[in-house]
Amino acid sequence: MAASNMQDIKRRIKSVTSTEHITNAMKLVSAGKLRKAKAIFEKTNENSHYITHTIAEIFNSSQDIPQEYLAGNREIKTTCYIVVTSSRGMCGAFNTNVLKEAQREIDTDWEEPMIYVIGSKAKEYFEKRGYKILGDYLAPPEDISFMETRELSQPILDMYDRGKIDEVVLIYTSFISSMEQEVKNVTLLPFEIEKDPDIITHTKQVEYEPSVEAVFNYLVPKYVEMMIHAAVVESAICEHAARRTAMENATDNAREMLDQLSLFYNRARQSAITNEIVEIVAGSEAQK
Repeated sequence: MAASNMQDIKRRIKSVTSTEHITNAMKLVSAGKLRKAKAIFEKTNENSHYITHTIAEIFNSSQDIPQEYLAGNREIKTTCYIVVTSSRGMCGAFNTNVLKEAQREIDTDWEEPMIYVIGSKAKEYFEKRGYKILGDYLAPPEDISFMETRELSQPILDMYDRGKIDEVVLIYTSFISSMEQEVKNVTLLPFEIEKDPDIITHTKQVEYEPSVEAVFNYLVPKYVEMMIHAAVVESAICEHAARRTAMENATDNAREMLDQLSLFYNRARQSAITNEIVEIVAGSEAQK
């Protein structure tokens, strides 16, 4: 009986050791991908922040913004949600938190929403529930280019201009630190002019060439493209950070389990040795 119990514990130790090696390797891989994604984000974020801040500055300074881009100019009936998740699992609650926020927003809509998914986890989630998928992007998010972002956003902007959708909402995960990420919900269109004290407001009259409409018809798509690109890259950082943390926790749990199993194995082995000694002594006494 004791020998059988020891064999079971040894098999369990072998299985947990194999799991610990896998989770530790995945933690190291995720840490490497996290460093790479952070480098890409830091390189692009400075430029994208400058561009989006400049566009916001123009929006806040101008009184001539075409009304179709301003909040309150039309009734919000159909909303397009751009939901950014990962295409892989094993990253803790990363995907669950984004999908919960998206579902909460969708549940408040009276009209059927349109959904553009970035990441296969979002596509699987919404297809399973019968939602209309406007489009998808399933490649690794950290590798997304500005050209791909333009191709992604163009049909959404066209539908907004034609009045088929009245609002564009971006739901993604924002990077705070390696241990903390936060789901964000940003309305891209229509544009809500906020009197942000950090944004310089010019009181002088501004002239636009060739026309106000031409300038803003160029700026608005660029603004949407930059916001989507920055969100996708930032979400990739959060994915790798969440996966590294999840794998680190899994590795620590496996090591704790190995310590406990080793203790149980040693106890079982000591018990078996004690029983053998007792049997030897008992047999020796019986022969006297």
